[in-house]
Amino acid sequence: MKQTDFVVTLFEGKENPESLTVAAVMALNALKQGHSATMILMVKAVALGQPDAAKGVDIGAPFPEVGGQLEEFLELGGQVCICNACMIHNGFQPEQMDPRYVLINAPDVVTLLMGAKSSLQIT
Repeated sequence: MKQTDFVVTLFEGKENPESLTVAAVMALNALKQGHSATMILMVKAVALGQPDAAKGVDIGAPFPEVGGQLEEFLELGGQVCICNACMIHNGFQPEQMDPRYVLINAPDVVTLLMGAKSSLQIT
């Protein structure tokens, strides 16, 4: 886990595609503005930690498809973290998660949020 300037904490999954879209848009835009950025997947959002889970999530114009945004986010150096306790609580195992994502625990969440210049929490 690396400390970043901007942290988006997402609590919703595919059942709320608007929240997922906004989280991806904001995280990607932080990178494009020259800030380092992390997206933390918590509660129901941990299901998005599976490979290609966000692929095809598209709420329509003017927003782009989420899977492509997440790929660009990672390519530009963005960090996606998964709450380990939330993952286990929701019935997932580490080997089911995208290997590019970082498993973190509660103290790590606090560290990321306290060290960020700004954060956005989407519930």
